[in-house]
Amino acid sequence: MTATEAIPDGTSARPRHSAAQPTAYARKAYPLWFHLPGGIVFLLLFLVPTVFSFYFAFTRWTLFESYFIGFDNFVMFFSEPGLIGSLRNTLVYGFVTSGAKVVLGMLLAVVLSAPIIARGYLRSVTFFPVLVSAVGVGLTFQVLLDPFNGLVNQVISSITGADGPGWLTDPNIALLSVAAIDIWKGVGLATLIYIAGIAAIPNEYFEAARVDGASSWQSFRNIILPLSFPATSTVIILSLIGGLRSFDLIWTTTGGGPGFASDVIASVIYKQYQAGFYGLSTAGNVILFLVVTAIIYPLSRWLNSKETVL
Repeated sequence: MTATEAIPDGTSARPRHSAAQPTAYARKAYPLWFHLPGGIVFLLLFLVPTVFSFYFAFTRWTLFESYFIGFDNFVMFFSEPGLIGSLRNTLVYGFVTSGAKVVLGMLLAVVLSAPIIARGYLRSVTFFPVLVSAVGVGLTFQVLLDPFNGLVNQVISSITGADGPGWLTDPNIALLSVAAIDIWKGVGLATLIYIAGIAAIPNEYFEAARVDGASSWQSFRNIILPLSFPATSTVIILSLIGGLRSFDLIWTTTGGGPGFASDVIASVIYKQYQAGFYGLSTAGNVILFLVVTAIIYPLSRWLNSKETVL
């Protein structure tokens, strides 16, 4: 059929434009202009700094000059005495905090999605620590967890009669103590994401489960848990990235100590900056970037494949 279509009496109709033409044009050109501002911002704030970071990682540089020295910065960084320990601490901290936020966030979201009294107020209280500065939280808990005059140990002593542990001064528990603070601060965001995921589940599923006589546990296991998997994958990725890159909370509570007990890669990098080894610390940033990418990228692909199956 041509643009000028024939009609039964042999005359010709007026030319008709295909409706697909503006649609194809819109798909081809119109969205590209909307991608352009975001692309420029992404280029200037991410790609350009990343390329410069990779370059300066191979140099010895100051604010005014730089000298190319090859892989010397990476060799020096890997020769750091506390690097292996800091890498282990980074992985432990990241996986402990993200795992706890997933579990606690899911449980709190289930409770706060139920028709309970003061539900809105409890949601606000749960989310409030997310809004507080990590530096402020770290300094506050540094005072609360002081082994001699801290409120937490005073309460423990008044109840048990024994001295409380050195939460931030004992090398065996310092890292886990900071991880617990991080969990308290960040679980509100995980809870909010899970609440949104549960709210997106159609109510018909729950009604059908009630008609079939399903218990609360069965509804959670067979409805909430699988259908909120997109929220779970989001919480895992965000909390794991935050845990692997964590610095401010660790630095304000323990400073990486005692000794190197709570040092992570980010705190080692900061110590190099403090000492004036800018190229060495830049190489550390590149190593941290590669470590996070090597963990997050395959994990994200795997989680996305599970979402597709669902």
